[in-house]
Amino acid sequence: MKNCGVLLHISSLPSRYGIGNLGREAYAFADFLHGAGQKVWQILPIGPTSYGDSPYQSPSSFAGNPYFIDLDDLCAQGLLTREECDTAVLPCGAVDYGALFASRMPLLRKAFARFDTSCAEYIRFCESQKDWLPTYALFTALKWHFSLRPHWAWPSGYERPDAPAVRAFADAHKEDLAFTCFTQYIFDTQWRKFKTYVNGLGIALIGDMPIYAAYDSADFWEDRSRFAVDENGNLAGVAGVPPDYFSADGQLWGNPLYDWDNMRADGYRFWIARIGRALTLFDRLRIDHFRGFCAYYAIPAQASTAREGVWKNGPGQELFKAVHAALGNADIIAEDLGVDAPELRKLLADCGYPGMKVMQFGFGGNAAQNAHALKNFAPAYVGYTGTHDNDTSLGWFSALSAQERKRVRDRLPRGQSDTVKAMICALYGSRVQTAVVPMQDWLRQGSAARMNTPGTSEGNWRYRMENIPSPSLQAEMKQTALQYGR
Repeated sequence: MKNCGVLLHISSLPSRYGIGNLGREAYAFADFLHGAGQKVWQILPIGPTSYGDSPYQSPSSFAGNPYFIDLDDLCAQGLLTREECDTAVLPCGAVDYGALFASRMPLLRKAFARFDTSCAEYIRFCESQKDWLPTYALFTALKWHFSLRPHWAWPSGYERPDAPAVRAFADAHKEDLAFTCFTQYIFDTQWRKFKTYVNGLGIALIGDMPIYAAYDSADFWEDRSRFAVDENGNLAGVAGVPPDYFSADGQLWGNPLYDWDNMRADGYRFWIARIGRALTLFDRLRIDHFRGFCAYYAIPAQASTAREGVWKNGPGQELFKAVHAALGNADIIAEDLGVDAPELRKLLADCGYPGMKVMQFGFGGNAAQNAHALKNFAPAYVGYTGTHDNDTSLGWFSALSAQERKRVRDRLPRGQSDTVKAMICALYGSRVQTAVVPMQDWLRQGSAARMNTPGTSEGNWRYRMENIPSPSLQAEMKQTALQYGR
């Protein structure tokens, strides 16, 4: 059955605390989506963010973002006072990550000081996450101890979790380790309550997983053998993509590449653990840059742009056979944008995963030859007007030349003067089973509401709605869903 939904990250929800969180506005937005006839809510990666604020560069592939913790819930539990919560109030508008960084962790420390770590549920949570949580807690404590420097800038002797200096540090800083475990317990508890509520409304949560782990992460620090490193443990190459629609120089992500031979030798345990954890948090999982599983772009570690890379073979279907054997049928969406290739089409077909189609890409050149033209929006894809990496549809259309705008209008259904609404209607009327529209498009917001501009390192990931959308927009969304049988 065809369905529809929206793309909006948790951070983009309205709240009085400077960033969207798992509090009452998240539940109110779920209610809004339910009344609007939406069946899916897609979000970006929910891991902690670090330098650059990108959810795709997290210090952990398993942890949750403590910024998303609902402070009002901590107040209701008696872990914070109302006056303490009021100190965390920040202006509406774009996320100010600097202000969050300065204030949020000290506030959560106060809550931790009042928390009973002998609580049975907390102990069970820590035990259930023992494969990643102790290492992440240790990594986080060391980061703070060494003034947030990256792990490769720590003093000698701290290169791995089992080093004598690291073990001594852990024994001397048990409270710091327990604090991180506490924040993850609170996040996990609030997330599962939130997911249960959303699912109870008939809405599925689509999560997002970066293909690569961050270099400055507990994942890399814990076990360098997972990654492509030289004999000294330094990066042998880094990830990115060649020049494309988004960037003339390509995108130099800087993430460590995987050592797929080593991963194959241990049965892809890291990937099974990552996907298994994600599938406990989401109903469906979008995996970013799926292209990298059949062939990945390897850039020399010292390169200044992504122009110098070469393509290398990835693990292919073998990885997903191992995932299937361990986890069963995983509901995965493959982000297959960018460089297309027959081997990518074959991998998707062999795995049975839907790919993605993006309307904004579908108006260039000859419609018969454009993979993202509406005629190619088949049931085996999830369709979008745009993604978090695109400009908003209004911003995108406004920046086109008069000739380009005419071509767009000529390829959209007649009788709709609102171009963005015409794009939504065309998407809803296409053959894709799931149609997803960024919330900014429903709100008819321009380029100022863009979430991310690939290839840039500042000013991204800050977008927020100021309020839960109006009942009139809710009615419009529901009517559109009904009109197109979604």
